[in-house]
Amino acid sequence: MNNLHSPADAMPQLLKTRYGVMNAVPVRCAPSRSLAQYGEWIDQELDLLSEIVMDDGCVFEFGSEFGAHTLWFSRAVGDRGQVHVAEPDRMLMQQLCANLALNGLANVHTHRLWLGRAAAQTQLGELLSNTDAALRKERVPVRALDDIELDALHLIKINYPGELCSVLDGAAATIRRHRPHLYFRMGEQDSAEEEVRRVKELGYRCWSHLPYLYSRGNHAGNPINLFPGRVHQNVIAAPQGSGVAFDRLDEL
Repeated sequence: MNNLHSPADAMPQLLKTRYGVMNAVPVRCAPSRSLAQYGEWIDQELDLLSEIVMDDGCVFEFGSEFGAHTLWFSRAVGDRGQVHVAEPDRMLMQQLCANLALNGLANVHTHRLWLGRAAAQTQLGELLSNTDAALRKERVPVRALDDIELDALHLIKINYPGELCSVLDGAAATIRRHRPHLYFRMGEQDSAEEEVRRVKELGYRCWSHLPYLYSRGNHAGNPINLFPGRVHQNVIAAPQGSGVAFDRLDEL
């Protein structure tokens, strides 16, 4: 008797999530565990962003996290809107594209690159220390957001902590032209103050947002909290004079 798996065993499993059908993710990072156990990933971020993401809008997301929020953005902006996602990790990019295809979403544009100050080339391992060892030597392009030349932009969402300032360095013209909202994960204490200062200098107001990784009202109805006490240190920023304010949050 051989030990080979049957073709059915080798078929990828699908997850029914709050955002649509997604491929099961074989790694054990927080996003994959949350999607598998709860059918969602930090939905409190989307609760906040739903106040500003509108039909016909344009969103740029840096870091795909398997496409969970990308699927939500795609439906939120509708057929007339656009979602752009920059993801440097080849395997994550393939996972993202598979999930977009599974859900038939045509308004998402994927970019395999690292968003930074200026055009360059670098190794993936220099950007993401926790990536698969086999991928660390792969070279990926670095591009500035200004070089992508978007016709419209209403929100920039940065999922990589501590990367705000380098993104801003490469996005001065884009931010000046479109005045998008900013939503980003803060870096460590030594860089967080600089991040908030930079955003305020661009003429923005900033509020602290602390979404929990676990929600009791999760899509799967799972009462077991795999992330007790864990929150993300995020900032939501709106252009001064836009009329948008998040008064229930603490302003920075």
